[in-house]
Amino acid sequence: MSEDGMVRRDEDADSGHEAEDSGFIEDITQVYLHEIGVTPLLTAAEEVRLARAAHAGDFAARQHMIEANLRLVVSIARHYLHRGLPLDDLIEEGNLGLIHALEKFDPERGFRFSTYATWWIRQNMERAIMNQSRTVRLPVYVIKELNVVLRAMRELDRRRGANTESPGAMLDEVSRLLDRPVEEVRHLLMLNERSASLDSPLDIDPELSMSDALADESIADPSYQIAQHESEVMVAEWVAQLTERQRLVIERRYGLGGHDATTLELIARDLGLTRERVRQIQMEALSKLRKRIAQDGLTPESLL
Repeated sequence: MSEDGMVRRDEDADSGHEAEDSGFIEDITQVYLHEIGVTPLLTAAEEVRLARAAHAGDFAARQHMIEANLRLVVSIARHYLHRGLPLDDLIEEGNLGLIHALEKFDPERGFRFSTYATWWIRQNMERAIMNQSRTVRLPVYVIKELNVVLRAMRELDRRRGANTESPGAMLDEVSRLLDRPVEEVRHLLMLNERSASLDSPLDIDPELSMSDALADESIADPSYQIAQHESEVMVAEWVAQLTERQRLVIERRYGLGGHDATTLELIARDLGLTRERVRQIQMEALSKLRKRIAQDGLTPESLL
C-alpha cells in the first residue's frame, strides 16, 4: 500500500473515532436531560425550607435544591448555543453557577432561588464562552465590559429589524447608547475576534445562517420564564426606591418600565436639563442601585 493510501486510511479511522465520540457525547447528554426531568420543580415555601436546611449542613436538602434546578440550567444553556461552547460544556458551567448561587442564597431576603440562581448561571456561562472560545484569555473586567457592548449591539439589531447600517454608524450608535467614547467601543469589539453576524453562513451548511440555527427563545422552560418574570419584578422594585427624577432617568436610559432605551441627549431635552446634569443623576441612581443590589448578595454584573 502507498504512503498516501496509509495516510488516507489513518484519516478515515480518526474521522470514524471522532464520529463515534460525538455520538457517545450526544447519547450521554440525552440520558442526562431525561434524568433531570424526574425531579419536580420546587414551590417558594419548599425553596425556603430546603435552603435553610442546606445552610445548616443538611447535604440531602442541598442536593435536592440543586437537582430541582438542573432543568433551569439546561433552559438557560439553550439560549447560549452557537456562541463557542457545546451544550454539555454550557451545562457544566451553568451547574457550577447554580452551586455557587446556593452557597450565596439567603432565603430570608424574600425572593425565589430560581431568580437568584439565574443571574449566577448566566454569568458563569458568559464568562466561560468569552474565556474558552478564544486563544488569548481576557481579564474578567474586560469580559464584563465586552458583554455590555455586545448586548447593546444585539438590542440595536433588534430595534432596527431588517434595516442595516454601516459599521461606522453602528459604532456611533452603540457609543451614544452606552455613553462611551467610540474608540473605547471599537477597541472592545476588536478584542472579540470570535464575534459573528447572525446573518453569516454556518460552516456546517452555507445555506443556513447562525440565526437559523439559534434556539427558539419564544419556547422556554416554565422555570426559566418564572425566573425571568421575577427578575423583572425585582429590578422594578429596586428602581421604584429611587427618587422620581432618578427613576425616570434610569427607566428611559435602560429601557425599563415600558420605555425604549434612549440617549442622555434626548432625556436631557425632554426634562429641560443639560446632558451633564442628566449624566450626574444617572450616576447617583446607579450608585444607589449597586448598594441596594449588594444587600441582596448580588453584583450589578450578574444582572447584565
